[in-house]
Amino acid sequence: MSLPKNPVVVIPARMASERLPGKPLADICGEPMIVHVWRRAMEAEIGPVIVACAEKEIADAVTKAGGHAVLTRPDHPSGSDRVFEAVENFDPKGAYDAVVNVQGDLPTLDPDVVKTVFAPLGKEVVDISTLAVEISEESERTNPNVVKAIVGFEEGANVGHGLYFTRATAPYGDGPLYHHIGLYGFRREALKRFVNLAPSVLERREKLEQLRALENGMRIDVALVDTVPLGVDTPADLERARAALK
Repeated sequence: MSLPKNPVVVIPARMASERLPGKPLADICGEPMIVHVWRRAMEAEIGPVIVACAEKEIADAVTKAGGHAVLTRPDHPSGSDRVFEAVENFDPKGAYDAVVNVQGDLPTLDPDVVKTVFAPLGKEVVDISTLAVEISEESERTNPNVVKAIVGFEEGANVGHGLYFTRATAPYGDGPLYHHIGLYGFRREALKRFVNLAPSVLERREKLEQLRALENGMRIDVALVDTVPLGVDTPADLERARAALK
């Protein structure tokens, strides 16, 4: 396997959110947040961008802005399942050989980050790619809400083999810790395999979906980036995004 030649970018979006209900349609500088995310993904220029919508109102907002939306079942247990349904609907013949999953709450996302998460799939043994950034704030080292990527980056390397992901402070000893960023690139067949696997023991324990892949022998490589994209989870995050995009 070589670098996939024909990727598609998929942005899963749903209205339900415990801390910020309806956030895909939250207004940012006169446009819904999901439209800003769609535009950032389009600017990456690695392939078509579709929004996998749980509700029609999200699809309507994307279509109005000129984007392509696919309605999916509202009851999917994860974003990966929603992405898979949308891809199968959009491309039933399998013309697209890779899928980049971009979270729908990253309105200030740097388009180059989308390119970065796709690049590790060029290594033939890699099934899934994702991102991490070196932790610089001491409080994040022990914060269970900051997921750590356990990767032994060789000196000077910016891509490494993801060995584990955890909410604990790890690995032990001197050296950097890495904050995992939940954007993913999948080979098309790897995504199909992943969503058909049952939730795994460590996935249920850590509440981290990517552990399902590792527990089933799939290879995840991790690329380093400079900063954590601003995710909008709370009203305060929304105000920061509005200020950034004003």
